[in-house]
Amino acid sequence: MKELLLRLINRADYVPATAPDLLRHLKLPPDRLDNLLHLLSELEHSGKVARIKGDRFIKPAEADLISGRIRINRQGKGFLIPDDPGVKEIVVHEHATGTALNEDRVLVRLDVAPRGLRSRSEERPSGKVIRILERRREQIVGTLRRTKQFLYVIPDDPRIPHDIYVPEPKDVGRQAHEGDKVVVRLNEWESRQMNPEGEVIEVLGKPDAEGVDMLSVLRQYQLPLHFPSKVLDEAGSIGNTVHSEEISGRIDCREHDVVTIDPDDAKDFDDAIFLKRLSQDTWKLWVHIADVSHYVKPGTGLDEEARRRGNSTYLVDRVIPMLPEALSNELCSLKPNVDRLTKCAEFVIANDGRVLKKRFYAAVIHSKRRFTYVEAFAVIQAKPRSPIEIMLHEAHALAQKIRRLRFKAGSLELDFPEMKIRLDDQGRVLRMERIQNDASHQLIEEFMLLANEAVAERLIALRRHAIHRVHEEPDPRRLQEYREEVLSHQVPCGNLSNRGEVQKLLHRLSHLSIGPALKIGFLKSLMRARYALEPLGHYGLAKEKYTHFTSPIRRYADLVVHRALFDAGSAQAQAMKEISEHLSAAERNSADAERDSRDVKLFAFLESQLRSDQPEKYEALVTDVRNFGFFVDVSHLGMSGLVPLSTIKDDFYIFDATRGHLVGRRTRQVIRLGDRVTVVIAKVDRFRKQVDFSLAAQKPPERRPIPQARPAPQAARSGRSNGPGKGAEQRSNHPSQKAPNQHPSGGQSRRSRKPPMRKSGPKIRWKQ
Repeated sequence: MKELLLRLINRADYVPATAPDLLRHLKLPPDRLDNLLHLLSELEHSGKVARIKGDRFIKPAEADLISGRIRINRQGKGFLIPDDPGVKEIVVHEHATGTALNEDRVLVRLDVAPRGLRSRSEERPSGKVIRILERRREQIVGTLRRTKQFLYVIPDDPRIPHDIYVPEPKDVGRQAHEGDKVVVRLNEWESRQMNPEGEVIEVLGKPDAEGVDMLSVLRQYQLPLHFPSKVLDEAGSIGNTVHSEEISGRIDCREHDVVTIDPDDAKDFDDAIFLKRLSQDTWKLWVHIADVSHYVKPGTGLDEEARRRGNSTYLVDRVIPMLPEALSNELCSLKPNVDRLTKCAEFVIANDGRVLKKRFYAAVIHSKRRFTYVEAFAVIQAKPRSPIEIMLHEAHALAQKIRRLRFKAGSLELDFPEMKIRLDDQGRVLRMERIQNDASHQLIEEFMLLANEAVAERLIALRRHAIHRVHEEPDPRRLQEYREEVLSHQVPCGNLSNRGEVQKLLHRLSHLSIGPALKIGFLKSLMRARYALEPLGHYGLAKEKYTHFTSPIRRYADLVVHRALFDAGSAQAQAMKEISEHLSAAERNSADAERDSRDVKLFAFLESQLRSDQPEKYEALVTDVRNFGFFVDVSHLGMSGLVPLSTIKDDFYIFDATRGHLVGRRTRQVIRLGDRVTVVIAKVDRFRKQVDFSLAAQKPPERRPIPQARPAPQAARSGRSNGPGKGAEQRSNHPSQKAPNQHPSGGQSRRSRKPPMRKSGPKIRWKQ
């Protein structure tokens, strides 16, 4: 019936019809109406048909309707990622998002205007949400507030600008008090003009009570604390050692000096390497990846749970693993001095870093040593004292040659140092550690990139459906806007649609004081990496074919790729497409949770500074200048914030819109993009996840001559949206204009609060 129905609706002479009419057109008996209605509901949910006025059904494109998943940033702006990969991203302005929440599947009607005499082809398509097809999240975490008349909850997620009305909590296990963190189940919400209503289903406790901050994150992103007993039983039944019969048929690599290199706190070792010289001109490289597919079979409880989770989530104080620890930290982890099963990518590589041959097979290894990045870097910097250390030196030299070839081919250098939070025994911030992408990281990175690319090429050659890691090219309009902004700061910049010009610009920025701030702007113009059935290439890495193969312990995508590569009976295209979409959403969910887990700890740390008499001073980089203040990136904290002009008392600053900087009326001091300033914490707003700073000791940046700049193009001055939110950014967000909130406690009608405009911090919009 499904094929017949779709064939009918897609006919050129089809007229929108109701379900009973469709039943007659299909010449089906009346008792099949319920089946037809169920099928129409399923097709509507999948976006293949649309229901219009009069409960008639039509092909969505015929009514300018597009289905997809909407992502809403902290400014309230939406971006629809269409279900059809051939349709470009659609902008949904704040007033047009309706009752959609971040990551909902929605139906959007395109805005279509008369073309007239002037072409509108260069404008970004926009639309309006007309229906919610599927709620991504029906439970929301927030803070309970009480008035004399009613209760309401302020959501923790700043992307939800409406308070939620709730009745008095009942049967939730503990008494709810004002100010408690609670979990709310949303009721049906039909009008944006009315606040949503819900029901408190769990009381988490006071926000400052031990453990409540992280529990709120876990509940908000629906991250599981435990594995189902069935899954644990399956994992336990596998055992904890590799048996002799499992080795049969595998290539034995146990005599090789295989090593792992990972962070100091890692326990799940996915990958290991070994390098050996074949001749004066060639090397053989073995890249071993944990053989999770040997233990986790399709259709088992382990597989279903791993797929549901999608990936491991690394919160600031714990790991939510994709697999039970019996596998992730033990039997699958490539620990030293024990036998482990692997899938191996073997390469013959020329002295200059070119790959000459490659093959893939199942293997068994016996890792000789586990290195941390710090230990491996120390070995690389010192004189080698053992065969393994000699191998590391040789591997480092070869990796750097491969790295040079990659950048010669057009790969972009977009890495920023990572700030890692270390907690004390009470879960408070102990210190911040700066993690650099040094030679030890690059050694492993280059070999893993090599394996990922080789596997993608092999899968395409085999014509097997698989999951590819894609990073699409940026929107030309965004690149042009960014180019105009760069030129307004007197920095030479060519046509950024040319990859060579992008590389030249990034190299030039690395030597300028204004460079880091402008580099952040480039990152904001990029698309976000995702999973897809189609091999669309990876813009950031400049690779036409790329996938994820090297981390099956913590990413389900890699496990699927292992199966596709080594099992000829691969899945169907539609199944792979659905898995890709699910895993992309799961990755975004984890990235948001990781960012929020970091923020709740960091905000508590900053609030303690506000209460102290000796606030800590931080070096900061000016990343944006506006008429109400300037934004700074505080690298030591790994976050950004606003310095409002109202906090600067020594002078009155005037915004020069032509040059894009602030000038003190009395002192003539200048604050501009790229300046280095010293700041202290001025305000912490946990509800909006925003931090304001003030200049330390009211001292503006060192005065520099004001260049005679040409007027900045309007596109460069107007400020661009950051697009859909992305995870690993770990940045706070700040208001670019103060809009009043209409809380129910203020006696307002049941209309939504107007969401404040917000400014996002630096974001790395793609991961390899």
